[in-house]
Amino acid sequence: MNTSVLSGKRLAGLIQQRAQDEARPLEASGLRPVLAVVVATEDESTHWYVRSIERSAARAGIDCRIVDLGHDATEEVLAGVLRDLSAEPSVNGIILQTPLPAGVRADGLVGLIAPDKDIDGANPLSLGRLAVGQPAFAPATARAVVELLDHYEVPVAGRSVAVVGRSAVVGKPLSLLLLQRDATVTICHSKSGELGRFTQPADVVVVAAGRTGLLKGSHVTPGTVVVDVGTNVLPDGSLVGDVDEATVTGVAAALSPVPGGVGSVTTALLLLHTVEAARQQSRSGLLTTCTSRI
Repeated sequence: MNTSVLSGKRLAGLIQQRAQDEARPLEASGLRPVLAVVVATEDESTHWYVRSIERSAARAGIDCRIVDLGHDATEEVLAGVLRDLSAEPSVNGIILQTPLPAGVRADGLVGLIAPDKDIDGANPLSLGRLAVGQPAFAPATARAVVELLDHYEVPVAGRSVAVVGRSAVVGKPLSLLLLQRDATVTICHSKSGELGRFTQPADVVVVAAGRTGLLKGSHVTPGTVVVDVGTNVLPDGSLVGDVDEATVTGVAAALSPVPGGVGSVTTALLLLHTVEAARQQSRSGLLTTCTSRI
């Protein structure tokens, strides 16, 4: 079987263009969307990613403010910055970038991001709203999976989807998004036992566990669509996903690559969410009077 490649590059370009198109009338009215990215690490791969967001934001007409607090920032300092950014009218979207300094708990900090500026769905309030169908920004990676499936016209309504991984940033919110699309969702995790029992019957398998080569060809049946969300750095610096590409290729009907799949779509969605947040805040009167309103 020929395995199609679910590349995210063209889709990312379309989403970024949409963000640019929607940002243009806002800027014409005096409002240029602002995204704040809080960083507290020396990890070079993280800084590379943040710089890529900054470049993409500039192309989309979004100001990207990098708040680099250093690798030794305390939890108190991070908390204060997040509170200040949440209260600052000129900031429309906020991302707390991981990893964080040793001993600093991300779960305690993300709750400080104002829900209307939580463009990566990190605040537990955002996940709660998503669960009950109220307006909220979904984590960008979770939404990127759904957007990728839509782009390639992979149906999920009435079909079986296995999600491997139960994180609050991908697995759990993705399952909620898929349920909203009328999919029948199974979430697999480290205590699920033999993975193939759940993935082999599935029409679509999404792997987001952070384990290199976790999903193998024996875990899927011919015709399955596989989306690889994993990002694992090998000793040589190369990036691979959670799928054993060599054994899954030729079995799966389609497979998203790493890199070049979900990741590029995720970045584009962060920009789109920022523009959407700016528009919503303007309409709800959350901006200061010095900012032109739509």
